[in-house]
Amino acid sequence: MVKVNGSNLTIDSFSKVVLDYEELQISDASKTRVNTARMYVKEVIKSEVPTYGINTGFGKLSVVSIAKEDVNKLQENLLKSHACGVGEPFSEAVVRGMLLLRINALIKGYSGIRLSVIEKMVEFLNKNVIPVVYSQGSLGASGDLAPLSHMALPLLGLGEVTYHGVKMSAEEGLKQADIKPIDRLEAKEGLSLINGTQAMTSVAALALIESHELMCLSEHVLGLSMEALTGIDEVFYEQIHLLRNQPGQIKVARAMREILKDSKLTTKQGELRVQDAYSLRCSPQVLGATLDAITYCHQVIENEMNAVTDNPMVFVEDGRVISAGNFHGQPIAIAMDFLAIAISELANIAERRIERMVNTNLSNGLPPFLVKNPGINSGFMIVQYSAASIVSENKSLAHPASVDSIPSSANQEDHVSMGTIAARKTRTIIENARKVIAMEMFTALQALDFRDLKKLSSRSNDIYHYVRKEIPFIEDDIVMYDPIHKAIEIVSRSDFKKMLFLECE
Repeated sequence: MVKVNGSNLTIDSFSKVVLDYEELQISDASKTRVNTARMYVKEVIKSEVPTYGINTGFGKLSVVSIAKEDVNKLQENLLKSHACGVGEPFSEAVVRGMLLLRINALIKGYSGIRLSVIEKMVEFLNKNVIPVVYSQGSLGASGDLAPLSHMALPLLGLGEVTYHGVKMSAEEGLKQADIKPIDRLEAKEGLSLINGTQAMTSVAALALIESHELMCLSEHVLGLSMEALTGIDEVFYEQIHLLRNQPGQIKVARAMREILKDSKLTTKQGELRVQDAYSLRCSPQVLGATLDAITYCHQVIENEMNAVTDNPMVFVEDGRVISAGNFHGQPIAIAMDFLAIAISELANIAERRIERMVNTNLSNGLPPFLVKNPGINSGFMIVQYSAASIVSENKSLAHPASVDSIPSSANQEDHVSMGTIAARKTRTIIENARKVIAMEMFTALQALDFRDLKKLSSRSNDIYHYVRKEIPFIEDDIVMYDPIHKAIEIVSRSDFKKMLFLECE
């Protein structure tokens, strides 16, 4: 059971609820805050003072006053009209994250929504009834309006859900799960459900989890390539990196010293050559910069996970309801663009090491394209082509989304973040980078079979024997997509990641 109070959510607890299906509970103090804010909203309704989102229209229509008898209908209409998402549905993990994050924001007590509505969201999450949310259609301000509308519709028995992995109408899904929909939304509640950054933040949180895993994988596969290329391990000498003052670089160099500590395949400066190419020699600097970017994004995302991103915000103690801009997704947009660039570099440098291993002029004694009989066999020639293609694709995807904006709502909302687009494409880059690093692993293991395997480091030896159980040495040309796909599948496995992560910070 994970208990949230609006301020204590972390990437770790997010993962427990979203990926490990631990049940969610709301703290008692949070329930009190929610009820207090709701009582104040009722007072505002009685006063009939025009207050945005409670008794007015939305966006450019905020100048339109709504009659008291229509304020409930206004909120339901908001969800219906704003559910304009298109494209492929988000994964269940993303939507579970959206539910969790919206619950955590609402229970801080600045939104004015009824506790019963929030508790219904908790019931959806704990029973794993997952709204179908389409991935395209958010500008990232005023929050993730379209995605969150799709998330909220099933609370009323509208829209679609998946239950036990089957997509169906919300009405049918709720019936099967024995969940009663709420009978109506009251004043402010529709807006409270959809004004926020929870779609982009959920995608971003999952991207961050995957980035940490990819960072650990990159370090271990770098170790394989260092040994395959008889790399000079003195580039990881501690004092070099302490003098640079960059924490990520220092951590990567320390990790590489640990990974390669008992290797007999790496060499010393001047033993075989004076220096290595940058893809080996500068690897702590490159990977370290990516690690620093991940660390920065981790902080931004956890801040956002515990933020109030509603509009308007209810300040009970001050007796005020204020319309402002906390729904604007710029912090997440910039962080995700930063992460996209940083992760792209993991793939960029990995592809360069693949090229060095397959190119006999650069590989320090390995055969051309890593086959015993080149010519009749092309070996790993096109593995590098494929990796290069993916790296080039990432360069296009890494163009920042956050530098774009387009006005909406009759120019009332004249600057938007594109944060959800930034987060979505970052996850695509991560997926692509994982493929390239899996190809580097696949290539390095083939290269290592031309070295003395008895000299492998303990870490590399563990990886070698794990993978070789399913991907054998390639003697002559075979249909290559099979082992490539298998390598990608292996690096995505939980037990393989766990084996590596036991040694990663």
